[in-house]
Amino acid sequence: MSGTITLPFDLAEVDYTRYSNRQLAAIPLGVLFAAIVVIAATFALTGAPVDPGVEFTGGTELRVAVDAPSNDAARDQIQSAFSTQPEAIQSVAAAEQTYIVTFEAGDGSGPSTTQLEQQAESAGFEILSIDAVGPSFGADTQQTALFGVLVAFLGMSLLVFAMFRSFVPSIAVVISAFSDIVIPVALMNLLGIELSLGTVAALLMIIGYSVDSDILLNNHVIRRSGSFYESVASAMRTGVTMTLTSLAAMVVMTITATLFGIQLLASIGIILVFGLTADLMNTYMLNLSLLRWWKFEGVSR
Repeated sequence: MSGTITLPFDLAEVDYTRYSNRQLAAIPLGVLFAAIVVIAATFALTGAPVDPGVEFTGGTELRVAVDAPSNDAARDQIQSAFSTQPEAIQSVAAAEQTYIVTFEAGDGSGPSTTQLEQQAESAGFEILSIDAVGPSFGADTQQTALFGVLVAFLGMSLLVFAMFRSFVPSIAVVISAFSDIVIPVALMNLLGIELSLGTVAALLMIIGYSVDSDILLNNHVIRRSGSFYESVASAMRTGVTMTLTSLAAMVVMTITATLFGIQLLASIGIILVFGLTADLMNTYMLNLSLLRWWKFEGVSR
Protein backbone atom coordinates (compact mmCIF):
# COMPACT_ATOMS: atom_id res chain seq x y z
CA MET A 1 0.00 0.00 0.00
CA SER A 2 1.63 3.22 -1.15
CA GLY A 3 1.50 6.42 0.87
CA THR A 4 2.79 8.70 -1.90
CA ILE A 5 0.33 11.31 -3.13
CA THR A 6 0.79 13.11 -6.45
CA LEU A 7 -1.21 16.24 -7.18
CA PRO A 8 -2.05 17.51 -10.67
CA PHE A 9 0.20 20.57 -10.27
CA ASP A 10 3.80 21.13 -9.23
CA LEU A 11 3.75 20.40 -5.53
CA ALA A 12 6.15 18.16 -3.68
CA GLU A 13 4.90 14.62 -3.25
CA VAL A 14 3.63 13.83 0.21
CA ASP A 15 4.65 10.41 1.50
CA TYR A 16 2.50 10.06 4.60
CA THR A 17 4.01 6.67 5.46
CA ARG A 18 7.22 8.47 6.48
CA TYR A 19 5.45 10.20 9.38
CA SER A 20 3.72 8.82 12.43
CA ASN A 21 0.33 10.10 13.52
CA ARG A 22 1.97 11.92 16.43
CA GLN A 23 4.38 13.67 14.08
CA LEU A 24 1.57 14.79 11.79
CA ALA A 25 -0.57 16.08 14.67
CA ALA A 26 2.27 17.74 16.60
CA ILE A 27 2.60 20.86 14.43
CA PRO A 28 -1.13 21.72 14.18
CA LEU A 29 -1.65 21.09 17.88
CA GLY A 30 1.43 23.17 18.73
CA VAL A 31 0.14 26.09 16.63
CA LEU A 32 -3.31 25.73 18.21
CA PHE A 33 -1.81 25.79 21.71
CA ALA A 34 0.21 28.93 20.89
CA ALA A 35 -2.93 30.61 19.51
CA ILE A 36 -4.89 29.77 22.66
CA VAL A 37 -2.07 31.25 24.79
CA VAL A 38 -2.20 34.49 22.77
CA ILE A 39 -5.99 34.74 23.13
CA ALA A 40 -5.82 33.94 26.86
CA ALA A 41 -3.14 36.60 27.38
CA THR A 42 -5.24 39.16 25.48
CA PHE A 43 -8.27 38.28 27.57
CA ALA A 44 -6.28 38.62 30.80
CA LEU A 45 -4.97 42.05 29.76
CA THR A 46 -8.08 43.56 28.16
CA GLY A 47 -11.05 41.51 29.38
CA ALA A 48 -11.89 40.41 25.82
CA PRO A 49 -10.44 37.61 23.64
CA VAL A 50 -9.99 40.09 20.76
CA ASP A 51 -10.05 43.88 20.60
CA PRO A 52 -13.59 44.98 19.62
CA GLY A 53 -14.02 47.79 17.10
CA VAL A 54 -16.25 50.85 17.24
CA GLU A 55 -19.24 48.85 15.95
CA PHE A 56 -19.13 46.82 19.18
CA THR A 57 -17.82 49.30 21.74
CA GLY A 58 -19.65 52.37 20.49
CA GLY A 59 -18.08 55.54 19.17
CA THR A 60 -17.91 57.94 16.25
CA GLU A 61 -16.14 57.64 12.92
CA LEU A 62 -15.56 60.77 10.83
CA ARG A 63 -14.36 60.77 7.23
CA VAL A 64 -12.78 64.16 6.57
CA ALA A 65 -10.83 65.87 3.81
CA VAL A 66 -7.78 67.74 5.10
CA ASP A 67 -5.82 70.27 3.05
CA ALA A 68 -2.24 69.54 4.12
CA PRO A 69 1.10 69.19 2.30
CA SER A 70 1.81 65.71 3.72
CA ASN A 71 0.27 62.87 5.70
CA ASP A 72 2.27 63.78 8.80
CA ALA A 73 1.08 67.38 8.63
CA ALA A 74 -2.53 66.23 8.16
CA ARG A 75 -2.30 63.91 11.16
CA ASP A 76 -0.90 66.74 13.29
CA GLN A 77 -3.78 68.98 12.22
CA ILE A 78 -6.33 66.28 13.04
CA GLN A 79 -4.87 65.59 16.47
CA SER A 80 -4.84 69.26 17.40
CA ALA A 81 -8.35 69.93 16.03
CA PHE A 82 -10.26 67.83 18.56
CA SER A 83 -10.56 68.14 22.34
CA THR A 84 -10.38 64.34 22.62
CA GLN A 85 -7.47 62.31 21.27
CA PRO A 86 -8.64 60.18 18.31
CA GLU A 87 -8.45 56.42 18.76
CA ALA A 88 -7.17 56.01 15.19
CA ILE A 89 -6.37 58.15 12.15
CA GLN A 90 -6.31 56.27 8.86
CA SER A 91 -5.53 57.72 5.44
CA VAL A 92 -7.60 56.60 2.45
CA ALA A 93 -5.23 55.78 -0.40
CA ALA A 94 -7.95 55.86 -3.05
CA ALA A 95 -8.97 59.40 -2.08
CA GLU A 96 -6.18 61.94 -1.74
CA GLN A 97 -6.12 63.99 1.49
CA THR A 98 -9.02 61.96 2.93
CA TYR A 99 -8.78 60.48 6.43
CA ILE A 100 -10.95 58.29 8.66
CA VAL A 101 -10.84 59.55 12.26
CA THR A 102 -12.20 57.22 14.94
CA PHE A 103 -13.27 58.14 18.48
CA GLU A 104 -14.30 55.60 21.11
CA ALA A 105 -17.47 56.22 23.13
CA GLY A 106 -15.56 56.05 26.40
CA ASP A 107 -17.41 56.79 29.66
CA GLY A 108 -19.65 59.46 28.12
CA SER A 109 -17.56 62.40 29.37
CA GLY A 110 -16.02 63.10 25.96
CA PRO A 111 -17.44 65.32 23.20
CA SER A 112 -20.65 64.33 21.47
CA THR A 113 -20.95 63.63 17.76
CA THR A 114 -22.28 67.16 17.24
CA GLN A 115 -19.32 68.65 19.10
CA LEU A 116 -16.85 66.56 17.08
CA GLU A 117 -18.53 67.78 13.89
CA GLN A 118 -18.27 71.40 15.05
CA GLN A 119 -14.60 70.98 15.98
CA ALA A 120 -13.84 69.46 12.57
CA GLU A 121 -15.57 72.34 10.79
CA SER A 122 -13.77 74.91 12.97
CA ALA A 123 -10.45 73.37 11.92
CA GLY A 124 -11.37 73.82 8.27
CA PHE A 125 -11.91 70.13 7.51
CA GLU A 126 -14.49 69.05 4.94
CA ILE A 127 -16.72 66.43 6.56
CA LEU A 128 -17.53 63.71 4.06
CA SER A 129 -19.46 61.36 6.37
CA ILE A 130 -20.20 60.70 10.03
CA ASP A 131 -21.07 57.31 11.56
CA ALA A 132 -21.94 57.00 15.24
CA VAL A 133 -22.77 53.92 17.37
CA GLY A 134 -24.07 54.13 20.93
CA PRO A 135 -22.30 52.03 23.61
CA SER A 136 -25.40 50.01 24.53
CA PHE A 137 -26.24 49.33 20.88
CA GLY A 138 -22.62 48.32 20.25
CA ALA A 139 -22.67 45.91 23.19
CA ASP A 140 -25.91 44.34 21.92
CA THR A 141 -24.42 44.02 18.44
CA GLN A 142 -21.33 42.34 19.84
CA GLN A 143 -23.39 39.79 21.76
CA THR A 144 -25.51 39.06 18.69
CA ALA A 145 -22.45 38.63 16.45
CA LEU A 146 -20.63 36.32 18.87
CA PHE A 147 -23.84 34.36 19.44
CA GLY A 148 -24.12 33.94 15.67
CA VAL A 149 -20.59 32.52 15.46
CA LEU A 150 -21.31 30.14 18.36
CA VAL A 151 -24.59 28.95 16.82
CA ALA A 152 -22.89 28.42 13.46
CA PHE A 153 -20.12 26.35 15.07
CA LEU A 154 -22.54 24.26 17.15
CA GLY A 155 -24.79 23.72 14.14
CA MET A 156 -21.81 22.60 12.10
CA SER A 157 -20.76 20.18 14.86
CA LEU A 158 -24.23 18.61 15.09
CA LEU A 159 -24.40 18.24 11.30
CA VAL A 160 -21.00 16.53 11.19
CA PHE A 161 -21.94 14.04 13.92
CA ALA A 162 -25.23 13.33 12.13
CA MET A 163 -23.40 12.70 8.85
CA PHE A 164 -20.65 10.36 10.04
CA ARG A 165 -22.22 8.84 13.17
CA SER A 166 -18.77 7.91 14.41
CA PHE A 167 -16.90 9.77 17.12
CA VAL A 168 -13.34 10.01 15.77
CA PRO A 169 -14.09 11.20 12.20
CA SER A 170 -16.65 13.67 13.57
CA ILE A 171 -14.43 15.08 16.32
CA ALA A 172 -11.59 15.39 13.81
CA VAL A 173 -13.71 17.79 11.74
CA VAL A 174 -14.80 19.75 14.83
CA ILE A 175 -11.24 20.11 16.19
CA SER A 176 -9.94 21.20 12.78
CA ALA A 177 -12.72 23.79 12.40
CA PHE A 178 -12.10 25.05 15.94
CA SER A 179 -8.39 25.46 15.22
CA ASP A 180 -9.16 27.19 11.90
CA ILE A 181 -11.06 29.88 13.84
CA VAL A 182 -8.76 30.20 16.86
CA ILE A 183 -5.58 30.72 14.82
CA PRO A 184 -6.89 33.74 12.85
CA VAL A 185 -8.35 35.25 16.05
CA ALA A 186 -4.93 35.01 17.73
CA LEU A 187 -3.29 36.61 14.69
CA MET A 188 -5.90 39.41 14.81
CA ASN A 189 -4.58 40.22 18.29
CA LEU A 190 -0.96 40.14 17.13
CA LEU A 191 -1.64 42.27 14.04
CA GLY A 192 -3.96 44.74 15.78
CA ILE A 193 -7.03 43.87 13.70
CA GLU A 194 -10.21 44.79 15.56
CA LEU A 195 -13.31 42.66 15.75
CA SER A 196 -16.04 44.16 13.56
CA LEU A 197 -19.09 42.93 11.70
CA GLY A 198 -16.85 42.42 8.66
CA THR A 199 -14.27 40.34 10.52
CA VAL A 200 -17.05 38.31 12.16
CA ALA A 201 -18.31 37.53 8.65
CA ALA A 202 -14.80 36.40 7.72
CA LEU A 203 -14.72 34.01 10.69
CA LEU A 204 -18.09 32.58 9.61
CA MET A 205 -16.68 32.07 6.12
CA ILE A 206 -13.73 30.19 7.61
CA ILE A 207 -16.13 27.79 9.31
CA GLY A 208 -17.68 27.08 5.93
CA TYR A 209 -14.32 26.58 4.20
CA SER A 210 -13.09 24.33 7.01
CA VAL A 211 -16.14 22.08 7.09
CA ASP A 212 -16.10 21.78 3.30
CA SER A 213 -12.49 20.57 3.08
CA ASP A 214 -12.69 18.30 6.14
CA ILE A 215 -15.93 16.64 5.07
CA LEU A 216 -14.46 16.12 1.61
CA LEU A 217 -11.49 14.27 3.10
CA ASN A 218 -13.61 12.22 5.53
CA ASN A 219 -16.09 11.24 2.83
CA HIS A 220 -13.34 9.96 0.54
CA VAL A 221 -11.70 7.94 3.32
CA ILE A 222 -14.86 6.51 4.90
CA ARG A 223 -17.29 6.02 2.03
CA ARG A 224 -15.22 5.38 -1.08
CA SER A 225 -13.58 2.18 -2.21
CA GLY A 226 -9.82 1.90 -2.51
CA SER A 227 -6.95 2.09 -0.06
CA PHE A 228 -6.63 4.78 2.58
CA TYR A 229 -3.88 6.63 0.74
CA GLU A 230 -5.68 6.41 -2.60
CA SER A 231 -8.73 7.98 -0.97
CA VAL A 232 -6.61 10.72 0.57
CA ALA A 233 -4.96 11.42 -2.79
CA SER A 234 -8.36 11.71 -4.46
CA ALA A 235 -9.58 14.13 -1.78
CA MET A 236 -6.42 16.23 -2.03
CA ARG A 237 -6.69 16.59 -5.78
CA THR A 238 -9.97 18.41 -5.24
CA GLY A 239 -9.52 19.91 -1.78
CA VAL A 240 -6.03 21.38 -2.10
CA THR A 241 -6.80 22.82 -5.54
CA MET A 242 -10.00 24.40 -4.20
CA THR A 243 -8.31 25.87 -1.12
CA LEU A 244 -5.27 27.19 -3.00
CA THR A 245 -7.53 28.85 -5.56
CA SER A 246 -9.50 30.57 -2.80
CA LEU A 247 -6.25 31.47 -1.02
CA ALA A 248 -4.84 33.11 -4.17
CA ALA A 249 -8.05 35.12 -4.61
CA MET A 250 -7.90 36.32 -1.01
CA VAL A 251 -4.24 37.34 -1.36
CA VAL A 252 -5.10 39.43 -4.44
CA MET A 253 -8.05 41.00 -2.63
CA THR A 254 -5.91 41.83 0.40
CA ILE A 255 -3.18 43.47 -1.65
CA THR A 256 -5.68 45.45 -3.73
CA ALA A 257 -7.66 46.60 -0.68
CA THR A 258 -4.45 47.64 1.08
CA LEU A 259 -3.24 49.65 -1.93
CA PHE A 260 -6.58 51.47 -2.18
CA GLY A 261 -6.87 52.01 1.56
CA ILE A 262 -10.01 49.90 2.04
CA GLN A 263 -9.14 48.79 5.56
CA LEU A 264 -12.15 46.57 6.20
CA LEU A 265 -11.62 44.50 3.05
CA ALA A 266 -7.91 44.27 3.80
CA SER A 267 -8.65 42.98 7.31
CA ILE A 268 -11.16 40.45 5.98
CA GLY A 269 -8.63 39.31 3.39
CA ILE A 270 -5.86 38.87 5.97
CA ILE A 271 -8.15 36.81 8.22
CA LEU A 272 -9.23 34.59 5.33
CA VAL A 273 -5.63 34.11 4.15
CA PHE A 274 -4.54 32.94 7.59
CA GLY A 275 -7.72 30.89 8.04
CA LEU A 276 -7.32 29.07 4.70
CA THR A 277 -3.64 28.42 5.39
CA ALA A 278 -4.55 26.99 8.80
CA ASP A 279 -7.25 24.90 7.10
CA LEU A 280 -4.68 23.27 4.80
CA MET A 281 -2.50 22.40 7.79
CA ASN A 282 -5.33 21.16 9.98
CA THR A 283 -7.10 19.14 7.28
CA TYR A 284 -4.11 17.32 5.82
CA MET A 285 -2.11 16.91 9.01
CA LEU A 286 -4.36 16.94 12.10
CA ASN A 287 -7.58 15.57 10.58
CA LEU A 288 -5.68 13.06 8.45
CA SER A 289 -3.67 11.76 11.41
CA LEU A 290 -6.87 11.17 13.42
CA LEU A 291 -8.50 9.43 10.46
CA ARG A 292 -5.48 7.19 9.93
CA TRP A 293 -5.36 6.27 13.62
CA TRP A 294 -9.10 5.49 13.52
CA LYS A 295 -8.72 3.43 10.34
CA PHE A 296 -5.73 1.31 11.32
CA GLU A 297 -5.32 1.45 15.08
CA GLY A 298 -8.61 2.61 16.59
CA VAL A 299 -12.11 1.21 16.34
CA SER A 300 -13.31 1.83 12.79
CA ARG A 301 -16.82 0.56 13.25
